Amino acid sequence: MPDPSTPEEGDTPAQPRRRPLRPWFSSGPCAKRPGWSPGALSDALLGRSHRSGPGKARLGEVIERTRTLLGIPSDHLIGIVPASDTGAVEMALWSLLGARPVDVLAWESFGEEWVTDIRRQLRLDDVRVMRADYGEIVDLDAVDPSHDVVFAWNGTTSGVRVPHGDWLAPDREGLAICDATSAVFAQRLPWERLDVVTWSWQKALGGEAQHGMLVLSPRAVDRLESWTPPWPLPKLFRLTKGGKVNRGIFEGSTINTPSMLCVEDCLDALRWGAAIGGLDGMVARADANLAAVARWIETSAWADFLARDPATRSNTSVCLAIKDPWFTGLDASEQGRVAKAVSKRLEAEGVAFDIAGYRDAPPGLRIWCGATVELDDIEALLPWLDWGWAVTKQENSA
Repeated sequence: MPDPSTPEEGDTPAQPRRRPLRPWFSSGPCAKRPGWSPGALSDALLGRSHRSGPGKARLGEVIERTRTLLGIPSDHLIGIVPASDTGAVEMALWSLLGARPVDVLAWESFGEEWVTDIRRQLRLDDVRVMRADYGEIVDLDAVDPSHDVVFAWNGTTSGVRVPHGDWLAPDREGLAICDATSAVFAQRLPWERLDVVTWSWQKALGGEAQHGMLVLSPRAVDRLESWTPPWPLPKLFRLTKGGKVNRGIFEGSTINTPSMLCVEDCLDALRWGAAIGGLDGMVARADANLAAVARWIETSAWADFLARDPATRSNTSVCLAIKDPWFTGLDASEQGRVAKAVSKRLEAEGVAFDIAGYRDAPPGLRIWCGATVELDDIEALLPWLDWGWAVTKQENSA
């Protein structure tokens, strides 16, 4: 006799009973830390200048708490800069490149953005672009240590991350410029092998938008003070003053006006990170979330990781491909429509917000698994993915 708990062909699958308590799985802005409420901002320094003594002290506290939590070396500068991670990367590219040949690595959409900036906007001549398809990564050992290299540590739109920093030579001549916005606070970075590292608060910290972080090694500072780009630099990109690095930027004097509400929110997230075990605790939470998805994938008939190699699989922006033969037989536009329909169905149920794959990525789903997401919510979400897929397939294959 058939199992009465298993729906017959054509029956509508039963909805799971358990729901995620916090259905925020967006890959940016990401979920805020567990237990967050607007009350966390009650001590925000409002109505005061960010250049006042108390204002600069709050900004300086963000810098020092960041250094401690991430283990950033004492000789590296840490600054708060405008325009989120994008602004921080742009500042680095426009201020530092041009002195040496450049290797640009791209295995997803944001890497391609840096390719565009370097080739079409800066119009550098000696540029080597190394590309890989979504789900893959470039040959990191092919990077020339005499070149500057620009890359994202974690591909937010492909779910592919750099597995380690051994390919970055300790005696390299070029600078290593790393967009780490969806890696930092969930993955361990080899600070001694990175010269520029950027991120934003709204990713792994679940913070609010428009504030970027910029970390410079002594080698990057040397480049700033010995190399003058031939192109004009707008005020927002200027990191030097009188031929020397502008140390004020890295001591709490921001280039433009920051939101002190956002600063308070960032401090709240940094305190939470320290309280759960620091970086080790944050990495462990993200790893546990990824492991839960991996266990589900092992038995899934329709879903798989977009990142094929477990060694390069992200524990933050976890991207899912759809392997069901019915789906793979559709044309690309139909695949995109069906994948979005699954996401919209789960959003309508209030169990998962913003999990559609990135617009330039292969059609699929994307789940943020960083430290601010609870393991219980990931485990509650997974049966809903099965339900959403089954209902959507049933409606579209009738």
